[in-house]
Amino acid sequence: MEEKKTVLSIRHLSVSFTQYERGFHQTILPAIKDLSLNVEEGELVAVVGSSGSGKSLLAHAVMGILPYNAAWTGEISYYGELLTEKRMKQLRGKEIVLVPQSVSYLDPLMKAGPQIRKGKKDAESRKKSQEVLKRYGLDESAEKLYPFELSGGMTRRILISTAVMERPGLVIADEPTPGLHIDIAKRVLSHFREIADEGAGVLLITHDLELALEIADRIVVFYAGTNVEEAAASDFKKEEDLRHPYSRALYRAMPEHGFLAAAGSQPYAKDRSSGCPYAPRCEKSEEQCRKEIEYRSFRGGMVRCIKAGEK
Repeated sequence: MEEKKTVLSIRHLSVSFTQYERGFHQTILPAIKDLSLNVEEGELVAVVGSSGSGKSLLAHAVMGILPYNAAWTGEISYYGELLTEKRMKQLRGKEIVLVPQSVSYLDPLMKAGPQIRKGKKDAESRKKSQEVLKRYGLDESAEKLYPFELSGGMTRRILISTAVMERPGLVIADEPTPGLHIDIAKRVLSHFREIADEGAGVLLITHDLELALEIADRIVVFYAGTNVEEAAASDFKKEEDLRHPYSRALYRAMPEHGFLAAAGSQPYAKDRSSGCPYAPRCEKSEEQCRKEIEYRSFRGGMVRCIKAGEK
């Protein structure tokens, strides 16, 4: 069997923001710290975490569209080559595409068809856009609609259509299902599974663990700006197969496992302490958990915990 190539490789990514308080007092706000992950060809990797954990910032860092006051360190590679600013500009929108969280990314004054084709009017582009629309259950009439005339599900499919026109190698989907009925959300996510099955690497960013488990190959669990665990989707079938206390808390919070919420809340970026970010909420926390903790290989996955696997 031919070995799959690594499409996206992120090593020790950290993102911070420069802010000003009380006039001219400058502060540095850490948003993502020491994040590492891979996405291979034909694989769908889901990054799962609650709001404010830094998931969307990850997408923006890879795409090279962080805000002006952001700074980042680490390495981001595409097929083994570093994604420099120049290379990212060459690949963005062609080989590396983003399906954004907000439908506001669509031009409200332009019909859907020209947006899918990126303004191209030649016969080949028109034929291809119609084929893409048909693939996602939309007919030619959708091309003539403005964004405000589209339903929520149609809008999401138009966004996916704009992304796959160029046969990308990497698709990043940033919260593609908020506000959608569960059946429509499942249908939208199934399209990303199809894209991965055709050979592309897909990075799905979502807060919905339950939906992610239906289509993902691997789950990367985010908490307070870093990844605390990486596990095969199948590991979420049993709580004891999970490695980090927060992952187990997510498992118990799922409706089919009791809908049990863990006490406490995720800390704001400004209030994060050193060491394991989950330590203040963890029943097994000890002094050593306040120190820097290595993200290490453990039992077929990755974990950032000194007590990984303990019941």
